[in-house]
Amino acid sequence: MTGYQNEIRDHGGDLDRARAAYGGAAGAWVDLSTGINRVPYPMPALGPADLCALPQRDARDDLIAAAREAYATRAAIAPLAGAQAAIQLVPALVRERVTGAIDARVVAPTYNEHAGALTGAGIAVRAVAKLEDLAGADVAVAVNPNNPDGREYPPAALIALAARVGLLVIDESFADATPDLSLAPHLGEGGPENILVLRSFGKFYGLAGLRLGFVLGASALIARLATMAGPWAVSGPAIAAGRVALRDAPWRARSIARLVDDYARLDALATARGWDLVGGTALFRTYTIPGGAAAAQERLARHHIWSRVFPYADDWLRLGLPGDEAEWRRLGEALQD
Repeated sequence: MTGYQNEIRDHGGDLDRARAAYGGAAGAWVDLSTGINRVPYPMPALGPADLCALPQRDARDDLIAAAREAYATRAAIAPLAGAQAAIQLVPALVRERVTGAIDARVVAPTYNEHAGALTGAGIAVRAVAKLEDLAGADVAVAVNPNNPDGREYPPAALIALAARVGLLVIDESFADATPDLSLAPHLGEGGPENILVLRSFGKFYGLAGLRLGFVLGASALIARLATMAGPWAVSGPAIAAGRVALRDAPWRARSIARLVDDYARLDALATARGWDLVGGTALFRTYTIPGGAAAAQERLARHHIWSRVFPYADDWLRLGLPGDEAEWRRLGEALQD
C-alpha cells in the first residue's frame, strides 16, 4: 500500500469510463463501484408543487422534522444537496473561525473530497493515521464508519476529541445501518458546540440522484451554513422523497436486516475467490486482492460489473452489494472466471 495522496479526487460511479473501455449499454452493467443501495426506497409520487414551484418553507421544515426523528437527535439541522454540499461549505466556515494559518487534518485513507475541498480552498491538509492524531487541529475530519476500510469510532471517543480541536467534522454518510455509532443523538442543548455531523440520504435510501443530505450541529453553526447554502439548497423532489422515506421506520429496519445478510454473502463469495477482507460497511466491502486490484477489476469489467480501485492502495478493490438475484448470479459467475 502506497502513501495516501489527498490531492487525488477520483470516485466510484464513473460508469462512463467503464463503458468507454469495455463497451455495453449503461443498462447492461451492474455498477458496484459505489456504496449506493441497489434496492432503493420506492420513490413517492410527485405532485405539481414538487416539480413546478419553488420549495416552500413548510415542506423544508417538515423534512427537517423527519430527519430529526430518523437520526434521533435534538441538534439543529440544515438540509443540503447531499453530504457533498456540506463538505464544500466547510472550508469557508473554517476561514471565518480561524485567523491566519489553518491546521487542517483528516484521518486517512478516506473519502477524498474532504481533503480535496479544503486544499481546493487553499487550506493545506495533513493526512493522519489515527483518530488521536487529530488533537490540536483547527479543523479535524473523520469518516465514521470510514470509507473504504470500515473503521469505526465510538461516540465517546469523538466527544472527547471535540474538546481538543477547533471544529470537528464527522462524516456519517454510511452510518444508517449502524445507528449506535452516530453522534447525532449526542448533539443538541448541552452537547458539544464545535461538532458538525454530515449525513447522506442518497446512499442508504438508494436515491443518490436526488442529491439530498443533512448537516447537524449547534444552532449557530447550522444557521451560518444554511445562510451560506442559500434559500433553495434542496430541490422539491428531494424534499418530497425525504419527508416520506425518513419516516418509514419499517422499511429502514427491513433494509438493515437485508444488508447485514447480503454483506455476509458477499464476503463469502470473495473469500472463496481468495480475497481477504480489509473492512467495510453494510453498503460496501473492501478486499485485498492477490496479484493486484487492477487485474481483478478488469476481469469483472469483462462481465460488465464495475468495481472501485484506489490510487493509494494497488491491491484494494471495493464492491457495493448487488441488488436482485440476477445481479448476485452475475457476480458469482464473474468471480469464478
